[in-house]
Amino acid sequence: MGFLYLPIAGASSVAFLLFVIGALTDWADGYYARKQGLVSNFGKLMDALTDKVFIVGLFIALLAMGSLPAWTLPLLLLILSREFLITGLRLVAASSGIVLGAEKSGKHKTVSQIIAAILLLLAIAVRKDFPNLLPVIVGELLQWGGLLFFILATFLTVSSGTKYMIKYWSVFTGEHDAKNK
Repeated sequence: MGFLYLPIAGASSVAFLLFVIGALTDWADGYYARKQGLVSNFGKLMDALTDKVFIVGLFIALLAMGSLPAWTLPLLLLILSREFLITGLRLVAASSGIVLGAEKSGKHKTVSQIIAAILLLLAIAVRKDFPNLLPVIVGELLQWGGLLFFILATFLTVSSGTKYMIKYWSVFTGEHDAKNK
């Protein structure tokens, strides 16, 4: 995120590349852990938490610097609320010895958030680092694509969070512990 604020030519492209590398290494880490049978409860919890910090932190920075327009603030607050709620649910479950893995709808949510972030970061890089190389329309199209994926990501975020809460409501309320005693 720091590179986005640097007034140095190429800094926005570095921010874009670092985000893409971060997203790819996150995917590769999970893939490798599953393939090698190295999945742990700690890894499941920390991977989900770091994903949230990684993507929500970036969206907050994009909003602060104006790359996400002000009208996206309520959408970002929905995403942030869902992430806090589900992280809280996972922590409550973990305190009872239950590990809640990722759901398929949550994975779709994450992919749409990453695509939104990539498009928005690429729009910034095109505008700042390549203004004379590419037509202005390229940056505009990337920006609009990023915004559309951000809207889709918000919908998928709320939808997956709702499904998660319904599925694991008994864990959240403590009813799961009472049933298992």
